[in-house]
Amino acid sequence: MKNFLPRTIFNEEHDMFRETCRSFVETEIRPNVDKWHEQGFCDRSMYQAAGELGLFGITSPEEFGGGGMPDYRFNAILSEELAEADCGSVIVSIQVINDLVIPYLERFATDEQKKKYLAPLCSGEKIGAIAMTEPGAGADLAGIRTTALKNDEGNFVLNGSKTFISNGVQADFTLVVAITDPSQGRAGVSILIVDAETEGFTKTGPLKKVGLKAQDTAELNFENAVVPAENVLGEEGAGFGYLRTNLAQERVSIAVGSIATSRRAFDLVYQHSQDRKTFGNRLVDHQAYRWELAKMATEIQSAQSFVDAAVEAKVKGELDEVTASMAKYLTTELQIKVVNTALQLHGGYGFMMEYPIATHYLDSRVQPIYGGPNEIMLEIISRRLAKGIK
Repeated sequence: MKNFLPRTIFNEEHDMFRETCRSFVETEIRPNVDKWHEQGFCDRSMYQAAGELGLFGITSPEEFGGGGMPDYRFNAILSEELAEADCGSVIVSIQVINDLVIPYLERFATDEQKKKYLAPLCSGEKIGAIAMTEPGAGADLAGIRTTALKNDEGNFVLNGSKTFISNGVQADFTLVVAITDPSQGRAGVSILIVDAETEGFTKTGPLKKVGLKAQDTAELNFENAVVPAENVLGEEGAGFGYLRTNLAQERVSIAVGSIATSRRAFDLVYQHSQDRKTFGNRLVDHQAYRWELAKMATEIQSAQSFVDAAVEAKVKGELDEVTASMAKYLTTELQIKVVNTALQLHGGYGFMMEYPIATHYLDSRVQPIYGGPNEIMLEIISRRLAKGIK
């Protein structure tokens, strides 16, 4: 989509990286989208190819296979280019690794843990996941019930269930949020690194979903699964605090993907308006049609400016929870609106799965739900307003 105002947050190095991402999308993703939708997950070869190109762990230390570039703009560029593939599943699968799993390992893992888990994530050799949500707790992290209590050997015995876990089936390891000391409330929550082959750890999936059909989503179950004491991420009991450190990045990454998908949906319907004719004229020549395009373009451009500002704040270390929540709320609600309008403007063709806008329509519905439902975003924003704006 044309930028009516220039985007000023990227430099020449970013532009070169964008070309790498664009080539990756064309060679590794586009040819496989239909296959992945049918099988319910992306092939491991996609992760391996991304790792070889340096698309994982862009900000991670070079000694552990990362790019050594602590600049979130590279993550944003990758998500923007992935949106061009018309497969929201790929955006989620890669963002889970780059924007959820890797940041926790970067900040809190020991060097030994980084060698064992971060390095193979960066290379694409391994796939990672993070398990927070539970069947009975939903978005309420304080309501988790999964426990990991120490046995006589000092290791943790994990019991409980997690659901809606992205990359869950294929993940070689999962960061699992569990209660390690029930007497301490939030101070008794820890994050454990659980290997896929751990006895007592079972997976169900890929789960059947409305959209994101190529995204491996699973339910995880733990029954007396023994996790070594050295697999605690960071300090025992500090898990709840750790989770809060990355929520802003998770939500701004969703915002980046959402606005990029809205731009892609606009491009699809704009091209359709050029190609399709009714009553002897192109669709774009009809006032009612092009007014809808004008409204979409205006809202997308406005939201893009806000997201770019949030990305800049992230780069400077100034992104707060409220701004990230605003970005997530704004862009995911807009994505629903834009994709719905774009499908409507396709007419009957929009209802055919052979047209990419139909896939976007199905994939978009989850955006206001995951990463914290938008009702939670509004609660976060409104609480700050109640305290007073500073």
